[in-house]
Amino acid sequence: MDITIKQAQQQVDKWITTVGVRYFNELTNLGILMEEVGELSRIMVRKYGQQSFKESDKQKELGDEMADVLWVLMCLANQTGVDLTEALHKNFEKKNIRDANRHKENDKLR
Repeated sequence: MDITIKQAQQQVDKWITTVGVRYFNELTNLGILMEEVGELSRIMVRKYGQQSFKESDKQKELGDEMADVLWVLMCLANQTGVDLTEALHKNFEKKNIRDANRHKENDKLR
């Protein structure tokens, strides 16, 4: 089942306000976001970097860790009134203007 970003934000909000009771405050969620990014990083450096897996990390799935990051990011967006669909569209516009030739002219990427 495909889901839009807007639908995902709405589903996160519905889950938080029913099953989760209420949102943690914004600063708490920011801390949780950092924790989740750390967990994603841990799996990435073991899978694609040079660190070996610890036994406790072997069962972790990369997609699940990415989804955890996305979930908390959507919580923060909901709490602060950010429409992530709109924000992403604006971000694409910004990058298309700012970086139109930047990466093509980067010798490090050739």
